[in-house]
Amino acid sequence: MQYNDKIIDRQVGRNAQLYAQAVAELTSEEDRYPYLRILVSVIEQAHPEWGQAPEKDQQIAELAHDLSGGALDVEETARVVRARDEERGYR
Repeated sequence: MQYNDKIIDRQVGRNAQLYAQAVAELTSEEDRYPYLRILVSVIEQAHPEWGQAPEKDQQIAELAHDLSGGALDVEETARVVRARDEERGYR
């Protein structure tokens, strides 16, 4: 299959990139939230070295933004990362 764009991050992969683009097409933050959680989980698994990084939320959010072709909001995704971390007792 041919794609017009390059894979943004080989560790995350093409499917995550296509998924991020599809999530960005959802119209409301409430609709995107559960899918952003899944995307964040995929990125965390692909980049375990970011697990204890002080700017983890921004790193993941910026990668999600890049994967979506600039369509996902960085701050919205960073909030999802922080919420997941708080639920797990990391902050």
